[in-house]
Amino acid sequence: MPDHPSSQSSSHSVTVERQRLRFAAGHFATFADELEPIHGHNYDVFVEVIGPLTEESWVIDFSLLKRLTREVCETLDHKFLLQMDSRSLTITDDDTHYIVQYRDELPYRLPKHDVAALPIDNSTAERLSQYIAGRLVDSLGTSGPSGLARLRVGVEEMPGQAAWFETDL
Repeated sequence: MPDHPSSQSSSHSVTVERQRLRFAAGHFATFADELEPIHGHNYDVFVEVIGPLTEESWVIDFSLLKRLTREVCETLDHKFLLQMDSRSLTITDDDTHYIVQYRDELPYRLPKHDVAALPIDNSTAERLSQYIAGRLVDSLGTSGPSGLARLRVGVEEMPGQAAWFETDL
């Protein structure tokens, strides 16, 4: 086995998952002509980073990747996940609360300190994985090693039910 593979097309990957890479949060999603009732999940997060080996023969330090992912999870933990770019909800900010209206139903009044106001159109696992990936792209750009190629993030909202988002770095 060569000490330093020279092929540009080869890469390695590392993953971190679960353990402390999780968060508990409430949400409701909108589907077709329906607003789900408020409910919650214990979300588990999976992260895969693909890239070349560094001089130390690793893609990225596991502890750095876990820390960056945990920081994102902590901003979502024990919050209501509010899709601020929703096409189905009318959201008003009165400085202390978000008032959320779906059609002619009674509005929800959510204390802002209990809300993670997210720049997504729906609080699905697909959009949550994309949001977390976006935050990690920013963090890895400033803290990660150079040359990382791809990032894949999964959000599992219950065992056996996960959504994934993948992007170039």
